[in-house]
Amino acid sequence: MDSDKKKKLDWPVFIISGGFLIVIILFSLINNEKVGDVVNILFAYSSDLFGAYWQILLLANFFIGLGLAISKYGKVRLGKQDKPKYSYFGWVSMILVTLLASGGVFWAAAEPMYHYMDTPPLFGGGEFNNMGAAFAQAFMHWGFTAWAILGTLAVVVMMYVHYDRGFPLKPRGLLFPIVGEKIYHNSILGSSADIFSIIATVAGTLGPLGFLGLQISYGLNHLFGVPNTLTVSILVVFVLVLIAAISAATGVDRGIYHLSNWNVKFTILLAAIILVLGPTMFIMDAFVAGTGFHLQHFFTMSMYRGDEAWLSFWTIFFWGWFIGYAPMLIVFISRISRGRTIRELIIAVSIVAPLVNNFWFSVVGGTGVFFENENPGSVSNALSEGGMPAAVMAITDQLPMGTLMGLGFLLVSIIFVATTTDTMSYTVAATITGTDHPKRWLRVFWALIFGATTMVILTIGEDSIASIQNSIVITAVPVSLLLLPPLWNAPRIAKKMALEQGLIWQREIRKKEDKKY
Repeated sequence: MDSDKKKKLDWPVFIISGGFLIVIILFSLINNEKVGDVVNILFAYSSDLFGAYWQILLLANFFIGLGLAISKYGKVRLGKQDKPKYSYFGWVSMILVTLLASGGVFWAAAEPMYHYMDTPPLFGGGEFNNMGAAFAQAFMHWGFTAWAILGTLAVVVMMYVHYDRGFPLKPRGLLFPIVGEKIYHNSILGSSADIFSIIATVAGTLGPLGFLGLQISYGLNHLFGVPNTLTVSILVVFVLVLIAAISAATGVDRGIYHLSNWNVKFTILLAAIILVLGPTMFIMDAFVAGTGFHLQHFFTMSMYRGDEAWLSFWTIFFWGWFIGYAPMLIVFISRISRGRTIRELIIAVSIVAPLVNNFWFSVVGGTGVFFENENPGSVSNALSEGGMPAAVMAITDQLPMGTLMGLGFLLVSIIFVATTTDTMSYTVAATITGTDHPKRWLRVFWALIFGATTMVILTIGEDSIASIQNSIVITAVPVSLLLLPPLWNAPRIAKKMALEQGLIWQREIRKKEDKKY
């Protein structure tokens, strides 16, 4: 497959995915209540019919990946490159900021507090103030299995298809081991895989962008008295998208890489300051107790099928969100992981990233729970009345240098979301062109489209943002079927690459086959 074919713009995918987005926005402008009703109905059906499948899919993906990592196939080097291009810190930073953008600040402050105020039904429900259960539930939603589905087994398949076999870097590549080359040649199935992946990514990116516009406006009003108006929210989104567009224009090697690096460094600095000035031992207790509780109840929590209303509002919503994001993150992680081994990839995504994530949740959420214990209502009232941004501000208000800390949280949020927007702009452009070096205008175009559509949604109202974000669970249904084949194809491909790289010999395989008969 020649270079020109690889870089050819896929107009049907471009027009259908972009057109679908425009139609949804237009319908929302005409009758946002009706759109919200349809989304909520489809959301309920998706949760009821596919929730159990998603829970099993995430578990299977995590454990098969771990098995592959610790096996002799873990030494297989990916991407037909002897050494990694990026440092380990820079590589993990780019992986971290992409998912943490949606939960890095506001969910980290709010989710442990929500579960602390109202104990999850698996652990009895009610206002038991169970710290271990509260943090364990948050760790489960943002932990090992959630990260694993975003870029482990499927990345092994994608990197083999793209770098070893020379086919375009598109979500449809996950079906290549089953369908073969025809998945790339005027294939309705292949185009559908790409289109659904792009739509799910758009839905998942517009939600955080819109919410951040509203939340940062709240923070600016709280800290500096800036009017909390629609105009300010739109200006915030404009700035976010401007940063993302500049970063997307400079590409992965400059913009995304450096923005991710500095964002993670600044987040580490912020966490260190809170650890020193805040409730240090309480934060450590929250992390240790939450991790222990999580590991102790890992299977029970992962496969809980009791309270359906709670499950669809929490676990199934998160699983749908992450599954919807997965194909684009798989494309992105494939692009930045050349030269890494399968073991490095799986350990970084499935173990290192979740542990860093959970510690950050302990720092932010643990500080909030500590202040709530010291002064009941100081954080929970703000959370109940003003939502997640109010909880963050209530926490920073009680820290030394509260205004500076609040400003630090807002800055981290801005860079997190800007980084995610530029990453998603890059991956959508890569999907449409099939190359890991998409044209600059196309990367910038998608960043601007994300921003423009978010601004339109903001003018409709906050409820429409929630509906758009809920729609990712609906689009996650076909995407979750796309993520099933890597469960058996990744180990098979790993064995094939191990043979090609001389890590195992044909006679070893024959000996094992002879023993079976």
